[in-house]
Amino acid sequence: MAELINGKELAEKMQAEIAIKVSELKTKSISPGLVVLLVGENPASQVYVRNKERSAKSIGIHSKVERYPSTISEETLLAEIEKYNQDPNFHGILVQLPLPKHIDEEKVLLAIDPKKDVDGFHPMNLGRLLAGNPDKIPCTPYGIMKMFAAYDIDLAGKRALVIGRSNIVGKPMAQLLLMADATVTIAHSKTANLAELAKEADILVVAIGRGHFVTKEFIKPGAVVIDVGMNRDEHGKLIGDVKFDEVEPLASYITPVPKGVGPMTITMLMYQTVLAAEAGE
Repeated sequence: MAELINGKELAEKMQAEIAIKVSELKTKSISPGLVVLLVGENPASQVYVRNKERSAKSIGIHSKVERYPSTISEETLLAEIEKYNQDPNFHGILVQLPLPKHIDEEKVLLAIDPKKDVDGFHPMNLGRLLAGNPDKIPCTPYGIMKMFAAYDIDLAGKRALVIGRSNIVGKPMAQLLLMADATVTIAHSKTANLAELAKEADILVVAIGRGHFVTKEFIKPGAVVIDVGMNRDEHGKLIGDVKFDEVEPLASYITPVPKGVGPMTITMLMYQTVLAAEAGE
């Protein structure tokens, strides 16, 4: 029987602490500001942005959402980013991904001032993380590290397997685990004998976007299982990458979907916005 890592509860606790910090900053005439640039009508993106807006409001962060049509030119979007780079009222700039095909994602991420890159996706911030000297950290892996800390899960010397190699979760997650002295393997769609490899892991982080991909065959008894997946099953129900009912009896700790990793991602976004404001950036 695994202990549930309650991301929703932890996120609420952290957001209450961040709200106190925001109140303190406001007494010094610093009002943390976050602007979200949303291009097009992607329904999932709309939901994420709404959740971010709601969290910012409850914490007391000044939040603004700029909505643009999917036909916006790359040049216009880059000019908008530059406008907010120069605006001292906003300490965090977030461009909601994915972007329409005609816009170069990398160019857009590069255009954001690294000091305002509260998502942690700018190559300079990813580079600092890789060098072991992080400033802004991708929010999902950062939130997962906070979960490990909150539940006193010791990572030093443990074997960790990260399934997924994206710049948003997989790679930064591996680096953070490495910095916590875990022995880290990154697996992906081309990895041979994935289940056998996973069975050796004390810590398993799954971020591949395939519903119920990880079954009991992947789990070493007593493993800590972190499920980053957000998928819909054939009935439209939200499910993770891990087959929870099968895996939970074998694990020592496990995150549910929903109410697991998701709320922590948004919390770390708010946290980094407030840190940026505090740094006077």
